[in-house]
Amino acid sequence: MSASSVVAVVGAGPVGLAAAAELVERGAEPLVLERGAHAGAAVAEWGPVRLFSPWSELVAPAAERRLATTGWRHPDPTAYPTGDDWVADYLRPLAATLTTYVRYRVEVVGVARRGRDRLVDAGRDSEPLTIHVRRADGGEERLTVDGLIDASGTWSDPNPLGGDGLPALGEAEARARIAYRIPDLSDGAARARYAGRHTVVAGSGHSALTALVELAALATAEPSTRVTWVLRRGGIGDTFGGGAADQLPARGALGQRARRVVEAGIVEVVTGFRTEAVRPGPDGTLTLLAQDGRHLDDVSEIVALTGFRPDLTWLSEVRLELDHVLQSPVRLAPLIDPNVHSCGTVPPHGVTELSHPEPAVYLAGMKSYGRAPTFLAMTGYEQVRSIAAAVAGDRESAERVELTLPETGVCGGTGVFDESDGDTAASCGVPAESVPLGLTGPPATS
Repeated sequence: MSASSVVAVVGAGPVGLAAAAELVERGAEPLVLERGAHAGAAVAEWGPVRLFSPWSELVAPAAERRLATTGWRHPDPTAYPTGDDWVADYLRPLAATLTTYVRYRVEVVGVARRGRDRLVDAGRDSEPLTIHVRRADGGEERLTVDGLIDASGTWSDPNPLGGDGLPALGEAEARARIAYRIPDLSDGAARARYAGRHTVVAGSGHSALTALVELAALATAEPSTRVTWVLRRGGIGDTFGGGAADQLPARGALGQRARRVVEAGIVEVVTGFRTEAVRPGPDGTLTLLAQDGRHLDDVSEIVALTGFRPDLTWLSEVRLELDHVLQSPVRLAPLIDPNVHSCGTVPPHGVTELSHPEPAVYLAGMKSYGRAPTFLAMTGYEQVRSIAAAVAGDRESAERVELTLPETGVCGGTGVFDESDGDTAASCGVPAESVPLGLTGPPATS
């Protein structure tokens, strides 16, 4: 590719828009394809959540340079925005400077090398890519581009409740009673759904901790509310995180709040419970059955917060080299392995680690991490800076990756990290109204 290349960017979230800003700055032409109706549509779905990262870590350098020409003022670098703030005060203004390059309400349903399926070797380094999209009106288009940056994230693909990575028996039938997102208890209807009832929270990541804290507050206000926390791992272990040692202070504070509600007995803890089935119980309740024969009865609602996974189906005709465990680029996998690394100990990486056998095809942002939960927004910004430099032919800049991340003391370290019972940094936090000092929340998916 060259500086004049047309590069499709899938997703108009934080990393996708950062990629577009980097590409324009280097003379390339991005074509941003967003399934939602506006920039940051996925972020808006968790709008009330406050991020763990401050504004100083949430604005991409190229985006800031672009916004500066419009009179945009950087929010207080020390403040922690909500998802809604991130969209309103950064993503939408940034998208407004990229209007020429962004299309909304279009879903990418496939990508291939023009005239060749994945079996054909000839022409893979010379023929352009074709991007197949479906518009909101049902119409379809085929677009021709020189490269692809998939920054679509993982938000739309939550992991199931089932302990083996597949939906539990009966999970689909019970879906109306299962939430795969943090409940927003500031909403009256949502609050009524959980008040005075028995809710099971499944998961050991930050989304699960957030849900526990919120539901515990509801149980304190409505004493007939019962909360059970189900973990697949055999014990709580280091689930509460690094506490005061966490260099993302808001995340450490969340873990300590969750610890307090558990120690106070407001939340019942059940460990080593790998859900095998969800069955109808008496009086319209549900029963959860574990693989070891144990069961939880009289369950009214389930909040399954067991992480996210990448949607690779529409990439089936391009040649990706993915790690067999994490489903991330194979050269990136050992750098982000959650058994070894926390968010802050992931080494700097860029186009070299993100390249695939398919020329000019890259996964970036949360999508590049596959099932690993150690992603931070700053990491994604550096990824797309490196990719854009490579697109422009500036290999020296592309390979000069420098990034210092805050060590979290949460995502990895000692012991075995069970990601299937974990969470992604992309989906955790608490409704802003309930956060002391406004300090809790996640980096988001693109």
